[in-house]
Amino acid sequence: MSTSSENIYQLDGRVPVMKAVPFGLQHVLAMFVSNITPIIILAGVVGLEKGLTASLIQNCMIIAGIGTMVQLYPVWKIGSRLPIVMGISFTFLSVSIGIGTTQGMGTLMGAVIVGGIVEGLLGLCAKYWLKLIPHIVAATVVTAIGFSLLPIGANSFAGGMGSPDFGATQNWIVGSVTLLTCLLTQVFAKGFLRSLSVLVGLVVGYILALCMGMVDFSGLAGCSIVALPKILPFTPEFHLGPILSVIAIFLVSATETVGDSSALVSGALKRQIHKVEMGGAISCDGFVSTISGIFGCTPITSFSQNVGLASLSGVVNRFTIATGAIIMLLGGIFPPVGTLLTTIPQAVLGGCTIMMFGSILFAGFGMMAKSGFSQRNMIIVSLSLSVGLGFTQATGMFKAFPQIIQTIFAENCVAVVFLLAVILNLVLPKDKE
Repeated sequence: MSTSSENIYQLDGRVPVMKAVPFGLQHVLAMFVSNITPIIILAGVVGLEKGLTASLIQNCMIIAGIGTMVQLYPVWKIGSRLPIVMGISFTFLSVSIGIGTTQGMGTLMGAVIVGGIVEGLLGLCAKYWLKLIPHIVAATVVTAIGFSLLPIGANSFAGGMGSPDFGATQNWIVGSVTLLTCLLTQVFAKGFLRSLSVLVGLVVGYILALCMGMVDFSGLAGCSIVALPKILPFTPEFHLGPILSVIAIFLVSATETVGDSSALVSGALKRQIHKVEMGGAISCDGFVSTISGIFGCTPITSFSQNVGLASLSGVVNRFTIATGAIIMLLGGIFPPVGTLLTTIPQAVLGGCTIMMFGSILFAGFGMMAKSGFSQRNMIIVSLSLSVGLGFTQATGMFKAFPQIIQTIFAENCVAVVFLLAVILNLVLPKDKE
């Protein structure tokens, strides 16, 4: 196989390592903080001691690297062979906190292990149920994912939700400079530099934040150079109630993987996704989540940040993305690497992600255009999005429903949009015009 820098815009082919690493690093930086944040929040609420929390953060990076490698280079039918980057999912955070605080982390890990197997088997049988998700349903889900990510980018831009300096002038300055750098590089740069627009913006924003005293290196003081990951930090316990609750959320996670995979193929590869790719992505989602539970972490899923980055930069080469997976693995084995990446201020990440999240919306609109603007499609899209986005923004809307319904739907617009789009697609007449 020939090695060429031009292969960076092709799915297959080798790229010179020195050219591949910056693009792989760009993908890692786009998702790094989001990958470790769910575990940091969960550990804080459950009350885990600092040493164990540090080990779980280390395991997060290793699991993300393993999941990404399996997506890029499938094991049997597990994996999509697409440039999908995996990371710890926020979708499971609410149910994880509920189980972890009331029944213990062992019970949570037991539910994650079983739920991952269920989703993995669901992915292997995808050809039997993917007919329920035609192109217009996938387009609606992708658009919902794009809308749901916009507040996340805005909160990061302002300094991170809950931070004492949220919305401060320094965050506005750093976020704006980062965003402007990304935009100018994307518009005026040539060749590979243009594809590295997010990394360029991040570097400029980080240097500015450093000069403004916004970067904290105190976490590096107590870091060991090398640390092996801990397997089974919690003894798994298996109880039916928590397992069913987690399986329900796994179905939502599978929905997001369907949307992310469809957006990636449509926006970056300029074609429709194949059923075998979709099934492989979902099975990887599930089975690697089982491994994640063995490592004491919550489930893993595809990351929308990286879908947006691939669409924006056009970089889809599997070998290149694999260098990013290797960086994540090294970050797990060598704690100073991961700790250094955690020093990136939220405002810098927010400035980088604003455009990436917008590109996911654009991919959803493009998929809708390819599906056609018939009255039937209009009803599916407009009703699904208005109910899904509207109801989940109305706090307390679902309080009349059982707790499990609230856990799945109350704050997850993607789940509501997906369910309604599928139902409408089934009940509306096919010849409705």
